[in-house]
Amino acid sequence: MELELAALASLAASTVVSGMATAGWEQAQQAMGELWRRVYPERAGTVVAELGEARAEVLVARRNGDEGAERELVGEWEARLRRLLVANPEMVPELQRLIDELDPTARAEEPRTGNVTLTANASGRSRVTMAGRDINITRG
Repeated sequence: MELELAALASLAASTVVSGMATAGWEQAQQAMGELWRRVYPERAGTVVAELGEARAEVLVARRNGDEGAERELVGEWEARLRRLLVANPEMVPELQRLIDELDPTARAEEPRTGNVTLTANASGRSRVTMAGRDINITRG
């Protein structure tokens, strides 16, 4: 479950940070503020202010062609969103709704979760089936 939460947080962070540099910036800021207000109302104002600071950083990074700075911001917001989801898994549908509102095409793309390492040991007549994603097994 935590891998799914991390993938969702990653997609959401990327969507929000990308939205910071567009005309839809206010929508991204409002949606994130509402998300925090539902769980941590006392922190919502701070989060909204920090989003404003992050937006300024994104705009400077894009103007200077600094992709590394933008990646760092995505990483920062990904960590925040992951912690939010781990502590409040009931917020998963809310975060998915936020992604859908800010980037309707995001659902069509598969979230990238990084590298997956699978290891198996089998002996005798055992069978091992491993997958890094969806798998369908039929026996005929």
